[in-house]
Amino acid sequence: MSIFFLCIIGFVFSQEETIPWNADRKLQWSDFKGSYFKTEWAAATTATGISYAFTANEQNGQQFLGIEVKCVFFPQKSWYRPEICDSIILSHERLHFDIAELHARKFRKRLAEFRFTDNVKEEVRDIYKQILKELLIFQNKYDRETDFSKDLQRQLLWNRSIAEELVVEP
Repeated sequence: MSIFFLCIIGFVFSQEETIPWNADRKLQWSDFKGSYFKTEWAAATTATGISYAFTANEQNGQQFLGIEVKCVFFPQKSWYRPEICDSIILSHERLHFDIAELHARKFRKRLAEFRFTDNVKEEVRDIYKQILKELLIFQNKYDRETDFSKDLQRQLLWNRSIAEELVVEP
């Protein structure tokens, strides 16, 4: 069992400890530093977030945007119950982080393709909100279809599918 917890940062990058998504660095149980409530039904919680910051300036009548999008893991908000967690549950939790990264990439792509007006701040925020909504729906679908990692065959299918998407996406 696991539960997904989404942290939204928005415009300001948080000062708390984070681990940026990196294809070469997979989460380990030692990264989950938060403590769980005794009443929690889940085996683990993976706290991730997508944040952005941007600058906009005009030169010679042309608008230039600089947008930075990050996908991060929050160790202090993520936890696990060692007495019931195993490698299957860890792979499930890792995939929550990978799914957040895929949505950060979708956010970057939509921003790159969007034709901004003078309402850049609102337009970026609207795209961000839509991505977060899609991410939440996708994460819930993942948990439902894998039965929170208990359906091993479905979990393996999801692992393979997301791994392929991560390779295809830039």
